[in-house]
Order: sequence, then structure tokens, then C-alpha cells
Amino acid sequence: MCYIGNPTRMVSKNAHLAASVVAILLTAATLTAQTPQQQGLQVTPIVRGDYLYVTTELRGGLTPDVRAAIDSGLKTTFSFTIELRLDVPGWRDRTIATSVVTNSVDYDNLARTFTLERRIDGRDRPTKTTMDAGEVRLWMTSLKDMELFSTRVLQPNREYYVRVSATARPTYGSILWPFGSGTSAQTKFIFP
Repeated sequence: MCYIGNPTRMVSKNAHLAASVVAILLTAATLTAQTPQQQGLQVTPIVRGDYLYVTTELRGGLTPDVRAAIDSGLKTTFSFTIELRLDVPGWRDRTIATSVVTNSVDYDNLARTFTLERRIDGRDRPTKTTMDAGEVRLWMTSLKDMELFSTRVLQPNREYYVRVSATARPTYGSILWPFGSGTSAQTKFIFP
């Protein structure tokens, strides 16, 4: 075996290289951990009485390009598919119930007003009209305390989770909408 240079120095270089690789990996992990807070889908299930309420927020969903499309008068719809699922270890998880919520906005250029529509499982909710772009952002990208599922079918002390998938129409693609064809997230909870 032939060493070029000092063997102690080689160990030192290898240790320095390993430390550099570890530092890079830790930095990448930190950046990856920060990304969902800036963009992505946050899901919060809350059990109250006989119902499971779901709150969700699509961070970064209303990009400047999406806002420009809305301001041009193009009707835009964000759809949220919410699934209540049972965690089954060692087997395929079971879907207990599914609900679809669609939030739409239509801008009237002449009146300078936004018409906001919401449908839950195909049923229309009352529409709203506003001139406030902040209200449009909240309407399109968040659901707050949506009473979607009955807890009567749930078993105590079992682990369940709520999975939410979000998509946009028209499809903005990965260039205009940061989530491409859609994004999803899930949060586990134990039914008391």
C-alpha cells in the first residue's frame, strides 16, 4: 500500500470532507423543513361534539399569476377534496368519508367586484360579493371550521387522519401555480 503524502493528513482531509457533507445535508434538511411553512397545505382537524371540523390553509396558492388571471375576469376555482381515513397498520388505510369543497371567484371588470361562490359536496352555499382582494385570498385558499363529518361512526381511542388534496381550475401548470396539478397534506388525530 502506498500513501501519497502524510497518512495523518489524509485522515484529516477525509474528516473535513465528511464534516462538510454533514453540514450541507443539515442545511438542506433545514431549508426543506421551512418550505412547507411558506408554501403548501396545512390541515387542522378538531372534534367538537358529534362532528369533526376541518380547517385548512393553502399557503402560497394565490400567486401573482393567479391573481392576474382572476383580475382579467377568468373564473378561477380551487377544489379541496377532504377524506376522513382510518389508519390501519400493515394494511391499506380505509376511507370513512369524503367531502369536496370548491371555492370560486369571478371578477366583474365593469363593477370592479368579486363574486365568491362555495359548493360543499355539490350543494351551493350563498354567494358573496366583495371589492376586497384580501377577502378573496382568504376565501380561495382557506376553509375555516368546516363541519364536514359526523363522529358517530368513529371508534374511541383509534387513530384517524384527515387528508386534504387541493387542485385549481383552470390548471395553471407548475410555472404559474407553484403546486402544478395539485398538492395534498394530512394530519393524524386520535378520537377520544
